[in-house]
Amino acid sequence: MDPKSTLSALRDFCAERLGPELAARYVDLARPGFALTEAQDPGEAAGLSRFGGRALLEPGTPWPTCDGFPLSLIAVLDTDAMAPWLGDVLPASGAGLLNFFYLDTESEQCDPASYDLMLKYSHYGPEVSRVIPARYAHAAETGPPARSSVFDPVPWAAVPGFAFPDTWDPAWNGFDVGPDADDMARAMPGSYVEGLLTEWSERPGALDSEDIAFGRPQFPTGSSPMLPSGEDPNRYHHLLQLSGQDEWYIGGDGGWMHWSIPTGALRAGDFGRAVPTPDIW
Repeated sequence: MDPKSTLSALRDFCAERLGPELAARYVDLARPGFALTEAQDPGEAAGLSRFGGRALLEPGTPWPTCDGFPLSLIAVLDTDAMAPWLGDVLPASGAGLLNFFYLDTESEQCDPASYDLMLKYSHYGPEVSRVIPARYAHAAETGPPARSSVFDPVPWAAVPGFAFPDTWDPAWNGFDVGPDADDMARAMPGSYVEGLLTEWSERPGALDSEDIAFGRPQFPTGSSPMLPSGEDPNRYHHLLQLSGQDEWYIGGDGGWMHWSIPTGALRAGDFGRAVPTPDIW
């Protein structure tokens, strides 16, 4: 289905269980995105989207570093392949290929010198991460410098849909649950709404995945995204969520990786303002 008809089907599904007014407010929180899974054959791949592999950069683009130490290429999103579903989320001129870099301190290949840098800047510091766009027609595979980790490439298939806020997402702040809700529902509107939605797994076009492009993030430990001090989470847009990968983890024992960006910067194509927002335990 196309985005408009999918959103309409979601609205009808929710209206049957929540009533039209509460359903309309809830569906307004939905954001378009993609569930990412390993492509089983080349025809399933979402363009050049993939975990790992080599960076796809325009000639002359420097490899990103943290205090001179090279970051590692974690993933690439081919937004040209995703643009029809995302509508006005992306800049009008397009975003091309997005290269996601991070300071590797956890994989078997990581250089021990990276540990001190992570202690200095933390997992949430903008210094340990970078999102670099590249125009599709100009991008070329770029080999990493020494001491940068290289992960085996895993091409992604991307299933479009709409993501709703996790129970702990700040998007619920101030959400109107209606006059019939009790004080507990007003304190925990996410739990209240989700409790009313039976047959949740049958939602048409709703994303339910551990690896997600755009849409909304999940917060499995119940935390909010770690944004610069004083920033309003609702003014940010989610870019990419990665669950624990076979080769790469954050936070030692585990964790989910997220990248976020101010919504205005996303629409302007200013990916230099993207920040890492990992969920670590």
